[in-house]
Amino acid sequence: MAVLAPPRPLRGRLPAMSARVLIVDDDPRLHELLASYLGEHGFAVAVAADGPQALARLANDAFDAVLLDMMMPGMDGLEVLRRLRRDDRIPVIMLTARGDEADRVVGLELGADDYVAKPFSPRELVARLRAVLRRAGPGPEGERVAVAGVVLVPDARTAELDGAPLDLTAVEFDLLLALARRAGRVVTREALLDIVGRGATVSDRAVDVHVSHLRQKLGEDARAPLRIKTVRGVGYVFARERPEPDTA
Repeated sequence: MAVLAPPRPLRGRLPAMSARVLIVDDDPRLHELLASYLGEHGFAVAVAADGPQALARLANDAFDAVLLDMMMPGMDGLEVLRRLRRDDRIPVIMLTARGDEADRVVGLELGADDYVAKPFSPRELVARLRAVLRRAGPGPEGERVAVAGVVLVPDARTAELDGAPLDLTAVEFDLLLALARRAGRVVTREALLDIVGRGATVSDRAVDVHVSHLRQKLGEDARAPLRIKTVRGVGYVFARERPEPDTA
């Protein structure tokens, strides 16, 4: 088992039982350590020892977030995530002992909201958990962002394209909201990394993966995107106007 770094106290603890978290990992010792630490910081914790058990719990109970181990016997974390994402947008943080960036990218492509590499600090995990819960929570009351045929309502966490609902992960929603709020202006990669709460711990590739997913969901041609355009070496810019249909 990967040994966790010694926990240190966090400032500004969440109110007791403010969020329900499902820990999915086959290591009972990790269950005990995380359940104790998260419980001290205001989370209600449940555990699942394998993928099928996790999917059953998620189908029959309400949780606010999932901590999902990537490497488990039988059904691994990626398969759990793949099945979960068929009809559920609950925030998911992947726990992985793998150092290969390709594994993390696969998790992001399947819809993970964040990842933490083992061994990890429980303090960092709590901070990341709070971040994904904030991103999944309500935005400024009454705000409505409408640009280029896209309508976003932050307090309801809803998105539409030309009147049709968009099915976005929590991270995708935040990235699209950040780009739409700044329509016509370049948003740097550094700013987008900051928005998704990963900072210097994640490469630019993580932003590229999410933007690629957004383009697909907006019906964009990856070779000539019209709404989310790349500014090479800088970042991305969201179009101010609705793209004109191609009549050629």
